Order: sequence, then structure tokens, then C-alpha cells
Amino acid sequence: MSIKVYNTLDRKKEEFIPRDPGKVGMYVCGPTVYNYIHVGNARTYLSFDIIYRYLKYRGYDVTYVRNLTDIDDKIIIKAKEERTSPEEIAERYTREFWEDAKNMGLAEPTIQPKATNHIKEMIEIIEALIEKGLAYIVDGDVYFEVTKFAGYGKLAHRTLDEMRAGERVEIDPRKHHPMDFALWKSAKPGEPAWDSPWGKGRPGWHIECTAMSLRYLGIDFDIHGGGRDLLFPHHENEIAQTEGYTSKRFAKYWLHGGLVNIGGEKMAKSLGNIILVRDLLKEHNANVLRLLALGTHYRSPIDFSQEKLKEAEAAYERLLNVRRRIEHVLESPTVTRWPEKVEEMNRLKRVIEETKEKFIESMDDDFNSAAGLANLFELVKEINTFIEVYGEQVTMHAKDLLEEADGVLLELSGAVGLNLTLPKAEDVAKKLPEDIYQLASEVLGIAIDGKRKDQLLDDILERRNRARKEKDWGMADRIRDRLSAMGIEIEDTPLGSRWKLKI
Repeated sequence: MSIKVYNTLDRKKEEFIPRDPGKVGMYVCGPTVYNYIHVGNARTYLSFDIIYRYLKYRGYDVTYVRNLTDIDDKIIIKAKEERTSPEEIAERYTREFWEDAKNMGLAEPTIQPKATNHIKEMIEIIEALIEKGLAYIVDGDVYFEVTKFAGYGKLAHRTLDEMRAGERVEIDPRKHHPMDFALWKSAKPGEPAWDSPWGKGRPGWHIECTAMSLRYLGIDFDIHGGGRDLLFPHHENEIAQTEGYTSKRFAKYWLHGGLVNIGGEKMAKSLGNIILVRDLLKEHNANVLRLLALGTHYRSPIDFSQEKLKEAEAAYERLLNVRRRIEHVLESPTVTRWPEKVEEMNRLKRVIEETKEKFIESMDDDFNSAAGLANLFELVKEINTFIEVYGEQVTMHAKDLLEEADGVLLELSGAVGLNLTLPKAEDVAKKLPEDIYQLASEVLGIAIDGKRKDQLLDDILERRNRARKEKDWGMADRIRDRLSAMGIEIEDTPLGSRWKLKI
């Protein structure tokens, strides 16, 4: 089955046929580096990270370009507010973005170009647009003349009059048409500036992405992506200037991610309702944020709330927990003389095969991660049922099947960047509270000197198991309650009790 994508340009799903067989060129508009990124920004980068990873999983050689806008009005304004240079602001927030991207678990793009490194290419494109009569010079500024490009509005599916309907910006009388946009801005005192045929100045925002995408992906590349808020005017203007320059199609498939809403409004710095990624990651695992993105189709909006976060946390814990259960079973003694549960084994084997097929089918359908995730949780349900049915009588064949199921879980979750790696015992032990020593001294009649906290916790669980066998429910409940207060959960299974730290 081939991949299908929803192309904003044509407003329909289309079969994905790359320009070059087996290869994909993808450009995603990156951040303007003047502040920390928030959850709304993160959703776009997560969505295209998932798409990038999945295309690679399906065997494509992907060149993924995500730019950095390091010269812009917002950067200049921020520099003035902080009484520093635009260069210092851009450098600082570039570093902060890279740190946030790493902590979010984003894969590094193939190329991360900075706008200021491509001024030469921008000037060449602008010169060509002027020569073609598609742009004009006014007092050192250069504007693209939208009425000269016949296809203007084809991405937004709006006419020039419809675009003007929501106009808020004061009309510049120097423009030939109010919708004409800046390709080059003449220098103002104290602002960064570069030499050009029209005098010192700096590029407009839109021309930056044209120059960088053409530089690294060439004409008619495969995927151009970004948040829905960039569709107009940014992407519309990119198409006009690029196709005006090349006289050829700019990009084949235009993909736009849904926005993040909070309290019924778009999350945005201008509205003051943002939640910074770095603040969220202080309280939540990065995979919880990824699950939040995976649980909604990338084109649909997400209503962000604490309830949604809790749901994502519970979903992540469920995935980790089934891997813990599998690990627990695989480490348990193997029963050699016990009849196989043929019906249950055949059912799990069938579900394992169907899960992979359905997951790929879902993701091939315009990267429907929500449906793909539902398939993973169906497998989780079947694994848990299988373990319950077998109980303590686990055969070698049953273990082999569980190992296969675990492998599929890891393979498919990894295809979309979800990390289900269980932490190492020694790493978990370091996170255990010091109160373990106090509880151990109270309930164990043995010396605790020289023992690690995880070893003592195993001894405490053994003491609780003994209490349960002796029907000393007071002691058993006391241990459970004390551990729960420390953030440690006990799970009683047919193969014995085990503990885990709450996320």
C-alpha cells in the first residue's frame, strides 16, 4: 500500500510519489529565534518529527531541512527591550531551541540552515524577480507585486479581495497593491544590515525560506510543511516569489499541522496564554508530550489541558507497564511440563501480525497516528490478557511469543519516535527515596547496612508477601501504604509482587 497525504494545495488526499524514487526532500519552517518555544510551537515540530521518522521507517532516504530565522523584526524588538544586539538574541535563543528540541526527543534534521548564512542567495533571487517585472524598488525597499503573479492565493484558496477582508495593517501608500510584500527592507539606524544593489538592508521573512529550501532541496521538492498559521501569508508568499523566480512548481505536497488551543483560544505569545516546553518538561516525561501529539491527527487542533496531559501520562504508563510485565514473565522460571494454551497463543500471534499491518495502514493514510496508536493499545490489551491466562505456568513457547510481541511494540513505537525503553535498575535505584531505609529498619528483622535501596525494597516486598501468607493484613497494608506515600506502587501478579516508581 502506498502512502497518501492530504495536500493543502489541492485540498484532497493524494498518493505520495516523490520526485526522486526512494528519496524524500522535506522542508519545515523552523522557529524565529527570539524567545523560548511553547507547546503550540512544539506541536508542529513533533508532528513533522513523527512524519520524518515514519518516512525513514518506510524505507525512504529523507533529507529533512528545518531552518532557523535569525533575522526578523521580532528579534530586533527583543534586542531593544533587553538592550543588547539582535545577533546576541538570535545566538542565545538558537541555543535554547536546540536544547528544547533535544529534551523533547526530536531527531536532528539533516540540515538546519540559518537565514543569515544565505543572504547572497536571497539577493540573487530578488534581482531576478525585479528583472522579470515581478518586484519593484521603493526608497531602498523591494516589494513583490502580487497582481503580477497569476496564481496568487491558490494555497489559501482565496482571492486578493478575500485576503484583504481581514486586513489589520495600515496600508503603505508606496505599494502598488496593499497585499504586496517585502522582499528586502532598507536599513534603519542600529539594525543589522547587508550590502545589496538597492543599498544596505535586510531580507524579508518570506524570501528567507525560498532561498534556503531551493539551496538544499532544489526545484519541485516533495514536502513543504509547517503549522496551519503559516499557510497565509507566509507559505502563500513563498509560492508566489519562488514560482515567479523559477517558473516551475515550488513544492509538490503542502502539509499543515493543526494548532494547539487552550481555553478555547489559540496558544500564542501575543495572547499571553503560552506554556513553555521547558517548563512542561520539568514536570512531565518528553514521551508524554509526544503521546499528546500522537493521539490527535496532525492536521486536527489539540485542546490542551491538564486533563489531556493526565490521559497521556496514563497512556504512557500503560505502555511501559506492559513491557515491565513481559520482562517479569521472561525472567520467571520456565515450566517445561505443561500443555500449551493453543487457542490463546494463536490469538496473540494473529494480533501481533494484524497490529503491524494495521499500524502501517493507518500511518500510510496521511500519517494517522491516532489510529496507529489505537492499534498499539489493542496489542497491549491482548498481551495483558495472555499473561493473565497463563499465570504462573509460563512455557518456553509462550515466552517466545511474548518476546515477539515486545519486539513489535518497540519497533512500531520507535517508528514514530516514542521511547519505551525501561530504565535500568541502577538508575531507578538512585531515584528511590531515603525513607526506604527507615521503613526497612522498621519491618525487617535483618541488618540493612551496606544494602542498596532497591535491594532493601525487594526485601520489604518479600516481608509483605510473608505477611499476606500469614494473614497479617495490618502489616501488609502498612507496607503498601507507606510505599505508596513514597511514590512507589506495588503490583501483585500471578508471578509474584513487583514494584515501580510512579511517573
